Amino acid sequence: MTLIALITGASSGIGKATAQALAAAGINLILCGRRQDRLDALAQELDEQVKTTTLTFDVRDRAAVANAIGGLPAVWQKIDILINNAGNAHGLAAMQDGDLDDWDAMMDGNVKGLLYVSKAVIPNMVARQTGHIVNISSTAGKQTYANGVVYCASKKAVEAISEGMRLDLTQHGIKVTNVAPGAVETEFSVVRFKGDEDRAAKMYEGFDPLRPEDIADVILYVVTAPARVSIADITIMAAAQAAATTIYRK
Repeated sequence: MTLIALITGASSGIGKATAQALAAAGINLILCGRRQDRLDALAQELDEQVKTTTLTFDVRDRAAVANAIGGLPAVWQKIDILINNAGNAHGLAAMQDGDLDDWDAMMDGNVKGLLYVSKAVIPNMVARQTGHIVNISSTAGKQTYANGVVYCASKKAVEAISEGMRLDLTQHGIKVTNVAPGAVETEFSVVRFKGDEDRAAKMYEGFDPLRPEDIADVILYVVTAPARVSIADITIMAAAQAAATTIYRK
């Protein structure tokens, strides 16, 4: 039986690389994101390997999430794998200097958005007594760092949600995996620094950071492991990274 995976934030970075990895394994894909042009290009690329469909919505919009996922044709309703990848970081400032709009964007996207999408998908998994949920956290969810308190808090929330999901859903045959990447070179820092590409590039200078396909490789193993195997939590860091903000640069 061909599996179906729904991936949020599929238009770039880890989400896009994960879509490519799962397609190579023959898994049909529901590609979700905010940028329809990018989703269309990715779908066209992967259509030669698997069946794809796209959904355009912002995970922070509860009604849009419910309408998009609830409106899927019957053939796409039986989602076997949910990859909660969509998220964001905005700003890097001390608590007293933080921007409230940045805080809202991170909590709404990283926490509430993950919950909205999960709520739309999980009931069908429970009814079928099968499924796998992969939540993308961060080393920031393991270790708080200065000037990143709200982002770290949002990713600690993802860690707690993953634990809670596992407690609630294991009895229904649903696996839950928390994946915590370290420094991955994507559009992440460009977004965090409001489009300042020079500042973003400096985050990855002097060492070999992870690439999106490294995380995708891990996710592929997690969701294709034998039925008896459940990867509950996994942290992936670059070889030069020892902790969330400890990177040995040359």
